[in-house]
Amino acid sequence: MTKDKNPTFSLKLAELLVQIYPDLDSDILASQVIDAFFPEHTHRRKRGRVPGNSQWSEHDSLLITYGNTFVDGLHKPLDLLHDFLHRHLKGVIGGVHILPFFPYTSDDGFSVTDYRAVNPLLGSWADINRIGAEFNLMSDLVLNHVSSQSKWFNDYLQGHEPYDRFFFEAEPTDDLGSVVRPRTQPLLREVETANGIRHVWCTFSHDQVDLNFANPEVLLEFLRIMRLHVDHGVRIIRLDAVAFLWKEVGTSCIHLPQTHAIVRLMRLLADYAVEPVILLTETNVPNAENLTYFGNRNEAHSVYNFSLPPLVLHAMMAGTARVLNRWQGTMPPAQLGCAYLNFTASHDGIGMRPAEGLLTAEEQEQVIEKVHDFGGLVSMRALPGGGEAPYELNITWYEAMKGTFAGEDQWQFDRFMTSQTLIMALEGIPAIYVHALLGTPNDHEAVEKRGSKRAINRHHWDYAQLNHLLEDPESTQSRVMSELLRRMLVRRKQKAFHPNATQFTLQIDERLFGLWRQSLDRDQSIFALHNVSADALTISPMSINLIDGENWVDLLSGQKIDPGSAEISFAPYQCRWISNRS
Repeated sequence: MTKDKNPTFSLKLAELLVQIYPDLDSDILASQVIDAFFPEHTHRRKRGRVPGNSQWSEHDSLLITYGNTFVDGLHKPLDLLHDFLHRHLKGVIGGVHILPFFPYTSDDGFSVTDYRAVNPLLGSWADINRIGAEFNLMSDLVLNHVSSQSKWFNDYLQGHEPYDRFFFEAEPTDDLGSVVRPRTQPLLREVETANGIRHVWCTFSHDQVDLNFANPEVLLEFLRIMRLHVDHGVRIIRLDAVAFLWKEVGTSCIHLPQTHAIVRLMRLLADYAVEPVILLTETNVPNAENLTYFGNRNEAHSVYNFSLPPLVLHAMMAGTARVLNRWQGTMPPAQLGCAYLNFTASHDGIGMRPAEGLLTAEEQEQVIEKVHDFGGLVSMRALPGGGEAPYELNITWYEAMKGTFAGEDQWQFDRFMTSQTLIMALEGIPAIYVHALLGTPNDHEAVEKRGSKRAINRHHWDYAQLNHLLEDPESTQSRVMSELLRRMLVRRKQKAFHPNATQFTLQIDERLFGLWRQSLDRDQSIFALHNVSADALTISPMSINLIDGENWVDLLSGQKIDPGSAEISFAPYQCRWISNRS
């Protein structure tokens, strides 16, 4: 594409490049960007897409998994993953996020050594392509940092071009007191290079060295990598740790204007690609900051709904949806062409920063205490000016559902199901972590072996053992997965659960998390009601304004609901999706 072939695209691209690199020639940079992301054979085929809600539907959902979640010592892990997906999830869950599948040195894949290769211990690009042919595939663009043992960093140490300018440097004497940190180790790492002693910036760990996006060559390289992923069938690109992308000494070094401009540039390229490419930003930060990555419908297509996990966890432990209801009632609907990604469990811990300003200090302490009681751990972060604060809770979601603030009880399975069912009902696209889908217990042995608290929720299942458990209808794994998939199958048939369908938060009873959803064509209504307590309770049909003359049915149980009846009952942790269309 050239500027004269699509002046709108070219004008937007030039404006963004001036914002990011005001001192460089934007025309030259624009040509380089086009060459990096649009291969020659697609030049004449590129077209812009009008933002709308056609990128997804009620059929869409995601499974989050590592490439080696399933192992047997005989087959490639990606072969086993394909078998699991094809055997159990085909026709129920439409997409799969395979966490970093590249060669790496630490952090279970997020310290990448080669962005263009598949980790041979997992499989090959052919295995990735095969999964992408059957499922909507999401991959990670780990663009904030790279492994300290990568070729890029080794060439930097040796002073080789262009990598001698690829990494962000600072001095210990610089003003770094305002830098927002997700970890507790020192920010700077001293290294000896061919050009002398340097101090490189390490936001996450000293094995993960931050890149310098003030050098446009770094951006261009990642656009080429992004194109490689698209060519291999990836349709959702997760921008890992993107909030920390741009650094300026003397600032917080998070959410800087250049970071948002780079996301807008990537969105522009995605919207003009032939292939349907969706950008998802990963920003584990307080809610108001997280929502800024929608931009003005010109940044991320989707953002993680990061406040959900800690708030749902609190609701299930407290037996009240008071905080969850209050927060959800203030959440704006996603803008046209955008959607929330809703989840509870993930490969990381349950982030506590997104609970800031939503849960009181006392409520957070109550949750942390119970996570400890249920076998979980807590990871800390450094605070500007000194001190530490909880960053995330490390525990499997199933184990976190063992009980309430009162202690363990007999409702673990039911409580867990409620926590997952309400995620399915929310405006947005539901994402289920594989260890939630399987009801995996805490893996303390992995924590000890790998020296990482996050390993507690990154279990490697022996595939034969797992299949044996899934064949046993009494096992936790079989019970959890069967019921979750049953509910997901119900969900994907309801037009009112389109990710952008109308939603209102219902304030009925503090023990109920309630939503009203209406399909885009206004044909279907669903009252999604979730009892987050161990109490049996009742509500009046009048409290949710069930219209007389309609045939109302609970989609989850099949029970008919009479608008004229005296009450609608809920057993402990029961969920009802009451709809006028079955």
